Amino acid sequence: MRIVIAGGTGFLGAALVPRLRRAGHDVTVLARHPRRPGERAWTPGGSSDGLAHVFDAADAVINLAGAPIAQRWTKAHKRELWDSRVPLTRMIVEAMRSAPRAPGTLVNGSAIGIYGSRGDESLTEDSPHGTGFLASLGTAWEREALAAEPFTRVVLLRTGIVLGRDGGALPQMALPFRFFVGGPLGSGRQYLSWIHLEDWMTMAVRALTDAAVSGPLNVTAPNPVTNRDFARTLGRILRRPALLPAPAFALRAVLGEMADAIVTGQRVLPAKALRLGFRFQYPEVDAALRDALTRTPQRT
Repeated sequence: MRIVIAGGTGFLGAALVPRLRRAGHDVTVLARHPRRPGERAWTPGGSSDGLAHVFDAADAVINLAGAPIAQRWTKAHKRELWDSRVPLTRMIVEAMRSAPRAPGTLVNGSAIGIYGSRGDESLTEDSPHGTGFLASLGTAWEREALAAEPFTRVVLLRTGIVLGRDGGALPQMALPFRFFVGGPLGSGRQYLSWIHLEDWMTMAVRALTDAAVSGPLNVTAPNPVTNRDFARTLGRILRRPALLPAPAFALRAVLGEMADAIVTGQRVLPAKALRLGFRFQYPEVDAALRDALTRTPQRT
């Protein structure tokens, strides 16, 4: 399969690209400054005209591009989060539409933030969208991707917190524990919906290659845990205490509006993946964290 991927140099894309290539796929990575074989120059936010001929040779497009969410939400950063997802996805869909032969599949990034803050309510792909900045961003992001439905199959990867050794949120979450000051965030009762990087990649490949998969797909493990239980498990694996909770007001002082998304949480279930018979390699957080924190990274 010939695949073009935007966002192929970020945490998720950098893991997915070598996996796809090892499986025999021909992968072209769109990059601002190409440095490696298989990378192609592009300008996010620019014209879609230059991409149309790239997509003409592709069977599928994967769009994982977007500025990192895990930092303080200033007005400027919220604008960057929006602009790096919504207009960019519009440009990609326009380029796919303009290609002489449109790719047959678009796998587009999304996030469980689209459900908003819902307490301990069990959320599936059929649950309505929520409110708040992340929900509004997710709704607009997915709307742009779904504009490709008239001419291609669209899958929306509603990703939870991805647990991987070399990137994403886990190294930041583990850092306080390494200095013996780790603990739950806020009340600790809020749910954390997570997935191991290996399972994320397997589900992304399934979305790419299985024509039965379409629309929103919750890319989370089947067993979300409370923030308190996550902290206890993390502390046990690192052999550190998990006794010092970070109060909500302190999180807001550091992270701004982003703190509200952390201290409320979401209980998201991969209902569609389970219906499709997806088998998780890491369904429980203990094994997922133990692997992500202790396994020696493999060379790719």
